[in-house]
This record gives sequence, C-alpha cells and structure tokens, in this order.
Amino acid sequence: MVNTNKYNLPDMDLLNKNSSQFLLWIPDKVYIVLGASNNPNESLNTENVILDNVTVLKRPSGGQTVVLTPDNIIISAVFVNQHDLQPREVFRNMNLLIISAIEKTGIKDLSMMGISDIAISGRKILGSSIYRNKQSLLYHAVLNLGEPASTFERYLRHPVKEPDYRNGRSHIDFVTSLKEKGFTNGTHHLEDLLTQSFKSLFNS
Repeated sequence: MVNTNKYNLPDMDLLNKNSSQFLLWIPDKVYIVLGASNNPNESLNTENVILDNVTVLKRPSGGQTVVLTPDNIIISAVFVNQHDLQPREVFRNMNLLIISAIEKTGIKDLSMMGISDIAISGRKILGSSIYRNKQSLLYHAVLNLGEPASTFERYLRHPVKEPDYRNGRSHIDFVTSLKEKGFTNGTHHLEDLLTQSFKSLFNS
C-alpha cells in the first residue's frame, strides 16, 4: 500500500503571501505528486514506488499525477486578490513567458499544447496546474530539464485523462527534456532567464 501525504512543498507557502509573486525551486529528491482527483492505485505503478521508497504527496490543484526530481525546475506563482483572473489566461501568460525564456537558449519548435502544457515538436516538456482559494490563485508547473522519460514510465501508469495531442503515447514516447533537445547550459542559467522573463509580469 502506498502512503500518501499532504502536499507540503515550497510553493504552498506562496498561498500565505500578501502580494503576487513567483518562485523557482529544485526538488531535493524524487517526489510523486497526485492531482486532486487522482488516487495511487489508478495513477501509480505501486510496486516500483514502494520498492524505491518514493515520497507520495497529494496536491490541492487539478491535473494529473506528476513526478518531481532534482532534474526538474518547478515554476510557481501566486496571484493575490485578482478575482477576475481566469485560469486559461494564467496558463497562457505564464507559459508564454516560459517559452520566451527557453527560446533564448536556442531551443526551437516550442508550443503550447493541450490545456496547459508546453511541448517541443509535439513532445511534452512542461505540465502545469492551478489551485484557487478565496484570496489567491496558485500556478505551479514542472519543467523537465534533464530527467529521462524512463523515470516517469517507471512510476506512473498511463493517465485516465490525457490531452488530445498525446494520442495514447506512452511516457517514453510522449515526454522529453530540454537536455535531450540540445540544452547544454546549467540549471542556474535557465533560472536566470526565467527570472528575467517573469519580472516583466510581476514588476519585481
């Protein structure tokens, strides 16, 4: 049996902020994060999760189950007291900023796919989700810098729901990474580019 814990990673602290702001962070180990409507038996290859003693968390936001690793950059942002803000607008604005930052590294063929993904030539490199309470809207996304798709295949079952552009593909055939597509600079270089991109939105 897989033990599931409440989501307690760094971006949850953003919900306690009094102003709109963003946070970039790197997971300290491998985590599996279930979406609000997911359960372990449907979403996970439970034998591998238990064998590898992977921490499983359940977040309050929607979307499907994700694996976080030290080869990901987690991009989080909170929008405070902006009650007219629509999720699709947030997905679009944030993902366009992320694409703009990545393009500065020389990587091409980036596009927004599905409801809230970013892909390179039709293969996913980023997924995102949103959580909203009375005061704040929290956007968080997983950008795959260098984690091989075999990791996702090891821990995740094929999702019950998938975007149209996935077309039934396995994790191996659906997911890629920036490094696989030619990114050679370090994590900090990309973090700097993302920070510059987000400052235009958050006026930091």
